[in-house]
Amino acid sequence: MRFLLRRLGFYLTAAWASVTLSFFLPRLMPGDPATAMFARFRGRLAPEAIAAMRSAFGFSDAPLLQQYARYLAHAARGDLGISISYYPASVGSVIGQALIWTLFLSGVAVLISFLLGTVLGVLAAWKRGGWLDGALPPVLTLLGAFPYFWLAMAALFVFGIGLGWAPLRQAYDDRLAPAPSAAFVASVFQHAVLPAATIVVATVGGWMLSMRATMINVLAQDHVLYAHARGLSPWRIMFQYAARNALLPNVAGFGIALGFVLSGSLLTEIVFSYPGQGYLLFRAVKSLDYPLIQGLFLTTTVAVLGANWLVDLVAVWLDPRARS
Repeated sequence: MRFLLRRLGFYLTAAWASVTLSFFLPRLMPGDPATAMFARFRGRLAPEAIAAMRSAFGFSDAPLLQQYARYLAHAARGDLGISISYYPASVGSVIGQALIWTLFLSGVAVLISFLLGTVLGVLAAWKRGGWLDGALPPVLTLLGAFPYFWLAMAALFVFGIGLGWAPLRQAYDDRLAPAPSAAFVASVFQHAVLPAATIVVATVGGWMLSMRATMINVLAQDHVLYAHARGLSPWRIMFQYAARNALLPNVAGFGIALGFVLSGSLLTEIVFSYPGQGYLLFRAVKSLDYPLIQGLFLTTTVAVLGANWLVDLVAVWLDPRARS
């Protein structure tokens, strides 16, 4: 328990540091979002409107430390401000809408990739030297070595433009309104298959190779040899005695990957124009939307640190040695 509380204190400190950086870094960038928005109207607004816009978006000429203290007070209440690029929507509502699509696309893809890669790694190590161990690692390593944006664009060109099997953009058909109907659900799955598949193809090799390497090391340990000597079934030895102990590194990696899911698969969502958190961050940076950038960084930070703390809990459960 002391270990978990100490780790929790570390994660809270890291969260504060990340929130602080996300506040100061955008304000060190050249340009001002209110001035940029004023320039879009090309002289159709009076100069006095800049001051009103800055006030409406929470910007002032007060010292940065005073603005920082005000931001922390509002963030503690869950008030992340008003989005500039999606005005007058609040940052929380904008992030909430994108978060649903990110959890659906990236969350499901990462879970499938983790489960598939872990099982393949277990089987490849158990049947070391067989056809599975000889064929899959080099193929998956080759696919994972391609730049991800190239893999996504190639899949979009072949299956979307060339063969016409998959939609080219968005999360569902523009002609459909979001509703719990069979047509809408089918459209959502149809739009998600190709981007999710590219995420799985690009990442499953890493999970497999990591699990295979750890599994091979565990299979040579004394407790596995003793299980064989007792005459236990091969499936029980493989999963209960070997795979469980070899799972810790993959679980740690999965926790980190699951945390980063909330930041969205940036390149995936840009290539496929998928309205998740990664695509939202891209648009927020282009629009100098400081409140939205800060809200996205805060969401990502809390997700990553929370996922790591959950990994600590799982590690204590999986490995009794960590409890002391």
